[in-house]
Amino acid sequence: MADLKCPHCGRYFTVDDTELSSIIKQIRDSEFEKDLSERLEELTRNMEEKHELELKGIENEVLLKAREAREKDKEELLKTREEHEKEKEVLKEDLQRERETVQRLKQKIDAGETEKKLAVMEAVKRSEDEKRDIEHKLAAQKDRYELLLDEKEKEVQLYKDMKTRMSTKMVGESLEQHCETEFNKLRATAFRNAYFEKDNDARSGSKGDFVFREKDESGCELVSIMFEMKNEMDETATKHKNEDFFKELDKDRREKNCEYAVLVSLLEADSELYNAGIVDVSYRYEKMYVIRPQCFIPMITLLRNAAANSLKYKQELMEVRNQNVDITNFENNLLRFKQDFGRNYEIAHNHFDKAIEEIDKTIAHLEKVKKELLGSDNQLRIANGKVEDVSIKRLTKGNPTMQAMFEKAGGE
Repeated sequence: MADLKCPHCGRYFTVDDTELSSIIKQIRDSEFEKDLSERLEELTRNMEEKHELELKGIENEVLLKAREAREKDKEELLKTREEHEKEKEVLKEDLQRERETVQRLKQKIDAGETEKKLAVMEAVKRSEDEKRDIEHKLAAQKDRYELLLDEKEKEVQLYKDMKTRMSTKMVGESLEQHCETEFNKLRATAFRNAYFEKDNDARSGSKGDFVFREKDESGCELVSIMFEMKNEMDETATKHKNEDFFKELDKDRREKNCEYAVLVSLLEADSELYNAGIVDVSYRYEKMYVIRPQCFIPMITLLRNAAANSLKYKQELMEVRNQNVDITNFENNLLRFKQDFGRNYEIAHNHFDKAIEEIDKTIAHLEKVKKELLGSDNQLRIANGKVEDVSIKRLTKGNPTMQAMFEKAGGE
């Protein structure tokens, strides 16, 4: 505790040690801040004066270097000017030589014009001779091509006559027989585990032409294809398009549980799209292709190779799916165990709370019994004290009759 005097009113007041320390700290901090500000101002002035001196020194040094650089540039400019004068003289000499060379070339060109005209005349004559030879060769080739064209037209006419004699069904069956024959040529070597037979199942109201299925060594199906063969005579009144058969072919593929659908077609013979080879029409119907007969075997090979390459990934995917199923089952079992354990824990916890409650009630009852027993013991102790204090003298006090009787009994 300390007594301080107010400098304004002159009154004394008492402050404790904590308040006194705070006031002293405020005074010391204020003085420190004032000294620090004065010191910073002094340092700032000194730094500014030092910087001004350094700047003046730098300016003088820069001016001196600039003056030296200007002198040096003047010398280099004089040297450059002298070099330019020399180069100018050299250029003049080169120009004179070029003029003389041009003059000589003009003379040579004038002399060569005559030779050029003679060479052109010879070249024209030679080209005319070559042109006549080429015309003779073209005429001979034209005659030969006309003979070949006549032969081809006769062959085409022969085929047209043959197709005219055949019915539309026979044309289609010929295409089917062609594809079946091409497949049977390679069945024993390239397609040993393959099934390729006509589709005779018409229970759904329609059927395709051929069904191709192939399995791997373990018996798993690699690929399955529904084939449809379409052709018609050129003289048929109603010309069909390939897309007229897409819907029915897709229906047959789905009903026969085939992965791919392939239309082997000779329709639209003038179409550049279908004549290009394999046409993917999966934008209309899933996993459907249109091919010409020459692409029949390559199409099967492409699809079975793609399926064989994807089989490994399918097996890996199946393993991953099985692992995911195992993990999911494990998680479900763990979750079920947690739920069952939590439910059992809740039941046990409720029983425990009830037991604790019963124990608390029992303890309270025993405390009450204890309190009653302690009260009873106290009463017994008081009663015992009173019994200890009982004597014949006290009992017969104020009772002369009983005193006389006890005295008589004692004398006897």
